[in-house]
Amino acid sequence: MAESNQLVTFQLGEELYGIDIMDVKEIVRVQDVRAIPNAPNYVEGIFHLRSEIIPIINLHKRFHLKKIAVSEEDELLSGFVILDIDGMKLGVIIDKVSRVVTIEKEEIQPPPQMVSGIGAEYIQGVVRQEHGYLIILDIRDLFNPKELQKLAALRR
Repeated sequence: MAESNQLVTFQLGEELYGIDIMDVKEIVRVQDVRAIPNAPNYVEGIFHLRSEIIPIINLHKRFHLKKIAVSEEDELLSGFVILDIDGMKLGVIIDKVSRVVTIEKEEIQPPPQMVSGIGAEYIQGVVRQEHGYLIILDIRDLFNPKELQKLAALRR
């Protein structure tokens, strides 16, 4: 029996990305984010979600991606993907949530060396699709342990 993954897909800049659905807590609309002094430049700030303080990460800044202009209609689909990385919740800003897809393991190919600014070390694999590629992010590799400690400290 083929193994499959369910991925939450979203647009970030020009590309379509996917994250394992088991790592996604929820998707929320853009909220007011409070800036934090002395935070790394890719940290937009923090926001409160049901009495939890969640750091918000801007992957555009982290990977030097261009933000795309989104229509008003698509703006309704922008927001934060709330991730759970080994018990720590983080929010990632997305341009537009797409949908949940099921991908068979054998469809996943190793990542090319450079994919639009995001280094291969952050990518679990790519899946060829009708209109380009779906890039599967490895959220545990997006942040090294030191960065995660810094982000955890922001929540206090």
